[in-house]
Amino acid sequence: RGVDFFQPIKRFDKSRPMSVVFALDVSGSMTDEELVGLKSAMKSFINRLADYNSQFAIMTFAMDVKTVRTFTKRPDDLEKSFSKIRRDVNGLSTHAYDAIDDAVRLLDRKTPKTVGSRIPRKAVLVITDGFPVGDVVSPQTVIERANASEATIYSVILPSFSRLSATKRPLMTPFEASGLVDKTGGKSIYATDGSLEPIFNALAEEITSSYALAFYPSDAAQSAGNFREVRIESVNGFQVKQNRAGYRARP
Repeated sequence: RGVDFFQPIKRFDKSRPMSVVFALDVSGSMTDEELVGLKSAMKSFINRLADYNSQFAIMTFAMDVKTVRTFTKRPDDLEKSFSKIRRDVNGLSTHAYDAIDDAVRLLDRKTPKTVGSRIPRKAVLVITDGFPVGDVVSPQTVIERANASEATIYSVILPSFSRLSATKRPLMTPFEASGLVDKTGGKSIYATDGSLEPIFNALAEEITSSYALAFYPSDAAQSAGNFREVRIESVNGFQVKQNRAGYRARP
């Protein structure tokens, strides 16, 4: 069937509101050098989106999930918050799913449904070892909540964290295998031993380049509350990037 509404979100359309939560793994497996490089890359990411109608929050997680900085539009406030980030060298667990769940809840509470006539883009950017341990919330629950909130999850796996196979190619981590990134329309990237800034710049471009479409289902009344799978195809055979697999119908 056709669509009833289509809106391209251009890369340089700086009126598109955005809410982004950084969720940082500060467990003992992260090195001091990685933490320094990570802070620098995050600053570059924020500066790249500073001209957009955007707000950012910062969370850290290891044994505990902490909100280092709630949403702010001021880069200088975020700069001060970076200095508060410390490694948890004594942590015995890595609550990645709990942290993302908290991030989605924060997005729900603090992001308006619309800003002007625009629908805000909501994203969680996770930097983790890819090996969650000790979570209370299950990945499936986080996926459902993220999709209900229309939040997209992105992840960056740092080099010293990922296990390497004999061919030196990273193996899929449990975090990736959970489907949390794929099933919310996001992207997972393995960092290299070089600078993290190119990776964060690529993610910034990914987040700011998208499209929105809408249609009126004929049986909406009968399917309220159910998950409706959506598959987008081009009539001309072009490859289409789909942000999420579907949506949950509302009454």
